[in-house]
Amino acid sequence: MRKVFYLLPTLLFVLSLAALAQNKPSPAASASCDLSGGKTIKTDYSSPRMKGRKIYGDLVPYGKVWRTGANEATTFVTSGDVNVGGKTVPAGGYTIFTVPNADKWTLIINKKTGEWGIPYKYESDELARVEMKVSKLPSPAENFTISYEKKGNGCTLNVDWENTRASVDISAK
Repeated sequence: MRKVFYLLPTLLFVLSLAALAQNKPSPAASASCDLSGGKTIKTDYSSPRMKGRKIYGDLVPYGKVWRTGANEATTFVTSGDVNVGGKTVPAGGYTIFTVPNADKWTLIINKKTGEWGIPYKYESDELARVEMKVSKLPSPAENFTISYEKKGNGCTLNVDWENTRASVDISAK
């Protein structure tokens, strides 16, 4: 009887953790692109929701490094050397961050992986900083989304949320 008394709270705790994991406010998501020559890019991220909040310039401040999603830092894995916005990125696994601004964004490709995402303290591990194009979405995006749009032998990486799209072209090297 004593064992049941001790096991019951543990069981309830484990079940509540499982329920929380299924109802994450920023669920896991991924995007990928097939480049020419059999090379691929895959990005794993957490997708927060707008929930009526003002995003850019408020929840996500302008001019500061952002983890580009929620929870763990967003990953960027390429099976071959690629060109991202004019910068060479060797095959491998990276973390991406962004610096949003109203009129331009900067994509940061970082060699350090496995970190939580904020605060950003990885400047010494940066591989490259690349300018991103910014445009207005035709309608608001409730869910933060990273996608790849196939274009010729490459892809365009799109980051969409609220009324904003930030994008950068990627091609096989």
